[in-house]
Amino acid sequence: MTDSRRPAGTEHGVGAPGAPVLETRKLVKRFGGLLATDGVSLTLLPGEIHALIGPNGAGKTTLIGQITGELRPDAGQVLIGGRDVTRLSVAQRARAGLGRSYQITQFCPHFTALENVAMAVLARSGSSFGCWRPLHSERRLIEQAHAALASVGIGAQGEVIAAAMSHGEHRQLELAMALALEPKMLLLDEPLAGMSGAESEAMVELLQKLRDRYPVLLVEHDMNAVFALADRISVLVYGQVIASGLPDEIRSNQEVRSAYLGDEELVS
Repeated sequence: MTDSRRPAGTEHGVGAPGAPVLETRKLVKRFGGLLATDGVSLTLLPGEIHALIGPNGAGKTTLIGQITGELRPDAGQVLIGGRDVTRLSVAQRARAGLGRSYQITQFCPHFTALENVAMAVLARSGSSFGCWRPLHSERRLIEQAHAALASVGIGAQGEVIAAAMSHGEHRQLELAMALALEPKMLLLDEPLAGMSGAESEAMVELLQKLRDRYPVLLVEHDMNAVFALADRISVLVYGQVIASGLPDEIRSNQEVRSAYLGDEELVS
């Protein structure tokens, strides 16, 4: 089978060929006496999936918060397409091209799948939510929302109330909402969390299809998915990146083995 896990071009205009689309430089975040992130430097390159793994309490959530703008670092920088966005808001970073999904799925349960995605399209365009009433008469809006749903494999579910969808479909819906923002990259926070085996396999297949269009920073505990998807893996422990490299390098790294004592999924 041909290995598609390699940096591609810059289809979404995120910078010079080969330049990082997302970069953190020596990010530091303290909470009192706790050093949650300790000089974390990462890069996400065009066309790749870069997985971030680590045990609970390693600082992954804090790092994500600094990348998305929910937390202000005490030191260091976040760059999107070479632009320093460290002081920009969550919304400004989204407009700069950062699309994300959350560990806990976020959507409006009483709206249909199509309406949820249409709201994301509206948010991207800056339109007022006051135009919600004639939503279904907005042909271009509906076409864009349908396209986003189709791109994640739930195109036929547009008129289904979100609360009635399965957990796996909820994760697909949230991903469709992220894609509706027309991001230059994706930050996916445990997209397989709570999924059944079949749902996890379907999500891995979906991410394989999306990788050619969107570079992905993937935070995930499912090691089978990580090793199936990742071009590179970085390991965060006690707020520090202790190793970063190709999957086989991470699998055989003795320091990583020690950090994951007893985790047979990682070291097998």
